[in-house]
Formats: sequence, C-alpha cells, structure tokens
Amino acid sequence: MSDKQQTNKTSGNRQSGHAQAVLYMKGDRDVEVNKRDVTLNDILSLECADQGVLNGVKKIRLLQIKKSGQQRYVVSVLKIISLIHEKYPDVTVQNLGEADIIITYEEQKGKGKLWHIVKTVFVAVVTFCGAAFSIMAFNNDVDVTRLFGQIYALVTGAESDGFTVLEISYSIGITAGILIFFNHFGKKRFTVDPTPMEVQMRLYENDIQTTLVEDAARKGDEIDVGNTGMGGTAPSGSDRS
Repeated sequence: MSDKQQTNKTSGNRQSGHAQAVLYMKGDRDVEVNKRDVTLNDILSLECADQGVLNGVKKIRLLQIKKSGQQRYVVSVLKIISLIHEKYPDVTVQNLGEADIIITYEEQKGKGKLWHIVKTVFVAVVTFCGAAFSIMAFNNDVDVTRLFGQIYALVTGAESDGFTVLEISYSIGITAGILIFFNHFGKKRFTVDPTPMEVQMRLYENDIQTTLVEDAARKGDEIDVGNTGMGGTAPSGSDRS
C-alpha cells in the first residue's frame, strides 16, 4: 500500500471516529412526558453525522421518575452535556435550544369525551356571563341609556323609547368589535396573526416558566452538574401545584 493510500485511509478512519463528531441538540423551554424513564430523545431534537453517536445519545437516560402524580423537574443543559460526555467524551456538543428545560410528567388518564365537553361548556358559560356582566356594569357606570336618549332627542327632537337606531348600532358594533379584536369566530380565523388571547396565554406561560426556573435555582432543586436536585439528593420530583 502506497503512502498516499495509507494517509487517505488514516484520514478516513479519523473522520469516522467520535473525535470528529459534532452533536447538535435543541430543547424547548417546557416539555411534557408521560413515561417514567425519560431519555434525551424524549426531550431533545438531536442531529449528528455519526449515526452511532446519535443513536447512543438518544438512549441516554436523564430521569427515572419514581413518584406518581404530576411532577415537574428543572434540568440544566450543562447536566445533559455532562451525561453525553460521560459516554462520548470526545464528541463536541452544540446546544441550539434553551439553557434550562422544564420537564413536566403527566400520567395519562383515560378521561372520556363527555368530561371534556362538560368542561368546555362550563368555561363557555362562565366566560359569557362574565363578559355580559362587565358590559352591563360599564353601561350602568356611564349611563349609556340616558346618553343615547339625549343624543336621539337632540338630533330628532323626539323622546327616545329606549329602542332606537342608536341602541341597535351600539349592539352590532360591540359584537363586531369583539369578533375583530379576538380575530376569530369559531374555527374561522380572520388573519394569520395570533389572537390577543393566544398572545396573553404565551406571555403567561413564559412568566410561569421563568418563575419555575428561578425558584428551582434558588432552592437548589435544579438538576445541574454537581447538583442532582432536591438539595443534592437523587431527584424524585416536586409536586406540581
């Protein structure tokens, strides 16, 4: 075998080795799982040119949940990188996702469709009654009936009977304004933009996630390198409130 062929073979072997492997991983801020043995493949999106490394990393176990019920864990990405390097010390890890990942364990309970329908109807009724009460309270505060009566008398010179074009237009305008503001009617969406309710829900979720991460870090419950969580003991989870 010539020197050139030997050099090419050596170079090929080096490129196929773990020393040249680069692992890319991306994790969301909040991940929900429904099994007790949580592997990296359950919470991360992984990519690597070396399929052997990729398949091995996917099977690395991150958590073994022993407690039943709803549990939450905060895991530092440094802990995940440490677990990867324990098995593949020469692999370069590139994190493209969050620095801290919240893992929520949810037990799958076979609740019937009827229960979901009852909850949906209950929420719809409460929302409708609350919105109706708010509108009526506002109308009473500003005395809309008297205001419309004065405007009608000023324009037409006649007394209002409480059911004029002003009241009709006002009612139609409130309905149209609500539909336009919330950007959808049923399953029909007027624009591709997220609705104000969706925006507020995302902001609320972000606030909750930030609070969970900061509280876990302050209490020492975060699963990080040199700290297995829950005050330095093996992580068993914290009850979800």
